[in-house]
Amino acid sequence: MKTACFAAALALLAVALAPVQQASARKTVLKREDPAATGVHLARLLGEIAQHRDETWRWQKVMQRPRTVYAASAEAVRSIPYRQWVVDLWRDRAAHARVQALNPPHKTQWLCIHHHEGAWKDPSAPYYGGLQMDIEFQQTYGRTLLRAKGTADHWSPLEQMWVAERAYKTRGFWPWPNTARYCGLL
Repeated sequence: MKTACFAAALALLAVALAPVQQASARKTVLKREDPAATGVHLARLLGEIAQHRDETWRWQKVMQRPRTVYAASAEAVRSIPYRQWVVDLWRDRAAHARVQALNPPHKTQWLCIHHHEGAWKDPSAPYYGGLQMDIEFQQTYGRTLLRAKGTADHWSPLEQMWVAERAYKTRGFWPWPNTARYCGLL
């Protein structure tokens, strides 16, 4: 009987101490969440968002496409999961923009035309760059690049191809009649 009473007393004591132990554990968890560390993590996430956003915009500029709108909601919301979601969103956008920019729709055809035209850095007037664009062509289809970087011989090969893509939408391969024929495009 003494043993049964002793066991019952221990059980009661264990039940009584359980909430105290749980409260103590919660305090320990709360102490681990350092506000300074959380602030650093939130700031780091904003830096990652800016990095991926800027990369997305850089590729969109190469393709001469409008920038994806940035609402800056992550700056207003101090939530690590939300900011991580925004980081992932911009990371995906940057990856998608990179793949698109590195693969213009008619890349193989532009490379063939380039093979029969000049070097990508060809500065010889009146035709410039690897797709031999004259000044009027550059003003019509690559005005922003012409203003920012000068003639097509100062543009990257991708930029030259994307300018050619803009022309292709209305003119096809006709600005390169001879080389387009060599490539079987006309």
